[in-house]
Amino acid sequence: MKASKFTDAKKGFVVKQGEEGTPVAEICRKAGISQATYFNWKKKYAGLLSSEMRRLRELEDENSRLKKIVADLTLDREMLQDVTKRKL
Repeated sequence: MKASKFTDAKKGFVVKQGEEGTPVAEICRKAGISQATYFNWKKKYAGLLSSEMRRLRELEDENSRLKKIVADLTLDREMLQDVTKRKL
């Protein structure tokens, strides 16, 4: 996945501007993002503090690493089961 050029603090700042009443089109133009991106950020980060956003990011990264480990271990287990079936 492509890394975002926006930090969590910048994303929070953009979302906060929208909550303060600035028109979405103006926010998106200034930030250089699409309105779809703004609304995705709003759905995900609305009401979170920057420390909470950082923790959410860390948890998402850890979750993806763990899913990858589980997939690798599952594949290894299936390969070993195939080998043992062939030997019998």
